[in-house]
Amino acid sequence: MKRSRKGDPLAEQGIRYVDYKDEKLLQRFLTERGKILPSRLSGISARHQRQISVAIKRARYLALLPYVKRGGN
Repeated sequence: MKRSRKGDPLAEQGIRYVDYKDEKLLQRFLTERGKILPSRLSGISARHQRQISVAIKRARYLALLPYVKRGGN
């Protein structure tokens, strides 16, 4: 069975380049643990997935995003 592809949310919004300073956008592509969502779950294209992963890694390096979100145990 083939599943229909989700539309690329970044392409629908007209975003051509993903900026590492846009924390609100990058948070959408992180899990609650802080991992990067795969493109099959988020529905973004391969090109945007590469841009997202590089932007998240840069934002983590500059302490704009956390590397790991700690659970409240």
